[in-house]
Amino acid sequence: MEEKYLDDVLKKLAKIQLFGGFNPEVEEDRRILTEVYQNISLKKFKKGHVIIKEGDVGDEFYILNSGSVHISRDTPDGDPIALADLDDSMNIFFGETALISSDVRSATVTALTDCTVLCFSSKKFHALCQKEPVLGYRVILVLAKRMAGTIRNANRDKATLYQALFNEIAAGK
Repeated sequence: MEEKYLDDVLKKLAKIQLFGGFNPEVEEDRRILTEVYQNISLKKFKKGHVIIKEGDVGDEFYILNSGSVHISRDTPDGDPIALADLDDSMNIFFGETALISSDVRSATVTALTDCTVLCFSSKKFHALCQKEPVLGYRVILVLAKRMAGTIRNANRDKATLYQALFNEIAAGK
């Protein structure tokens, strides 16, 4: 393993929200991040390739290492809705719920350019957390906070839609 590449990946990992509590300059954190590095793989996707498809069952978490992606999801009628276009400078990741649950994907991620992603399988994550409980604790805490925020936002959005529907019905009477 080339030391410069290891350093680059460790710095990238530390910039990702899930691993943001780890500092590659601190010996214990560097050791844990190096274990993560040893358990991830690099995958390449050509422009236009679907990395994650909404509705598919997934068991891998992805970090965008280079390139840009388009995030979309379908309406109940099957019409696609664009959610975001993101690039590697944003230190983004996707598919993180696969680390804790092999559930269906909630969105589609398509490569806008040729991309490289770092992949971490849930199986390897769970095995590593058995060995390094600090990793599991910190990552699960970040995931729980993200999911709580998602639930809060969804509840707020539902209340807004309910109020708009109520106002529309009331105005029509």
